Amino acid sequence: MHPTLLELQLGSWRLPLHSYGLMIAIGFLVGISVVKKLSVRNSMDPEQIADLSFWLLMTGFLGARILFIITRIDYFLSNPVEMFKVWEGGLVFFGGLITATAYAFWFFRKHRLNVWKMIDVLSPGVVVAHAFGRIGCLAAGCCYGRPTGQPWGIRLESELVDTSLRGIPLHPTQLYESSALFILFAGLMYVSRKKRFDGQVGLTYFMLYPIIRSIIEIFRGDTVRGFVIDGILSTSQFISILVFAAAWWMLALRMRQSDARRP
Repeated sequence: MHPTLLELQLGSWRLPLHSYGLMIAIGFLVGISVVKKLSVRNSMDPEQIADLSFWLLMTGFLGARILFIITRIDYFLSNPVEMFKVWEGGLVFFGGLITATAYAFWFFRKHRLNVWKMIDVLSPGVVVAHAFGRIGCLAAGCCYGRPTGQPWGIRLESELVDTSLRGIPLHPTQLYESSALFILFAGLMYVSRKKRFDGQVGLTYFMLYPIIRSIIEIFRGDTVRGFVIDGILSTSQFISILVFAAAWWMLALRMRQSDARRP
C-alpha cells in the first residue's frame, strides 16, 4: 500500500502525488483512448465522444462520492471537511454508474444520438478505467477484503481500514475486481467486433459487471459500504440484482428484435 507516491517541496508548499488520483487519471486517459478508437470504428465523431467522456467522469465521480457519503452519513455529518478528501479514497462505483448513466441519456437525447451505439462505444472505456481505479483503491487502502489465511493475503495499515483488521492478511479484493474487469474489457472488445445488433456490448456489460461485483462483495471486509440485509445482502449486491435484471430483460428484447429483422 503506497497512498502517496512522492511529495514535491516548493518552498513552504508541499505537493503530494497520491496513488489513488494517479491511477484514476491513468484509467481515464486509457478509457478515453479506447472510446475514441471505437467511435472512429463506428463512424462517430471522436471529439464529441471525448467531450462526453469527460463529463461522464465528472458526474460519475460526483455520484460515486455522494453515495459513499450516504453510506457513512453519521461520520460525515460529524466531520464535514472529510467529505472533500477524495484523494484518500472513498467512492461507491454504482453511485457513479447511476449518475453517469443518467447524464449520458440526457446527452444522447439533447444531441439526438443513437443510444445503443453510444452505449456500445462507451462501455469498454468505462470498464478499463474502472480496472485502473481499483488498483488505486489498493494503493489508498480502501475497498479492502475480509481476513484470509491464503498466502496472497495483503496487510493494510490505512486509516480507512477498520482498526480490528489493520496489519493482518486480508483478501486483496481490489486486485480481484481489477483482474476481473480487465478480462471483462477484453471480452467486450471481442463482442464489439462480432456484435449482431447495437446495444449488445453495453447490455453485456450491464449484465456481467453486476455478477462480478456480487461475487467480489462476498470477500469484502469493509462493512461501512452498507447493507440492505445486514450481513447478508450488501447495498452493491442489491443494486447489482436490479441492474442485472433490467439488462437481461433488455438484452432478450433486443435479441428478439434483431432476429425479427433478419430475412
